[in-house]
Amino acid sequence: MAKFVVLYNAPQSADATMEDNDPAAAAEGMKLWMDWAGRAGEHLTDMGAPLGNGQEITPAGVSPANATVGGYSLLEADSVDDAVALMDGHPHLMMPGASIQVFQALDIPGM
Repeated sequence: MAKFVVLYNAPQSADATMEDNDPAAAAEGMKLWMDWAGRAGEHLTDMGAPLGNGQEITPAGVSPANATVGGYSLLEADSVDDAVALMDGHPHLMMPGASIQVFQALDIPGM
């Protein structure tokens, strides 16, 4: 099986989204995520977490990251098509302007 990194993108930061949620909405959202995790089953090797406080490092220095990546998960699947299929019905896509990116973690020769 191959390893895949799933990135959850949204126009609003994960910090802001969590701050704006009332407890009932947060509980319903978590239930939807756990339902998806159950469907993904053993392919979901790490549920991941929301991401915040991003910093961008360049040769010129460090500055706040201006990114739309709000979280990640880790999967194992036989192919990228199989990994993408696991995203079917994912609750993240219910958020306006949201998207999901799936990247295969490539093996590094000699490592």
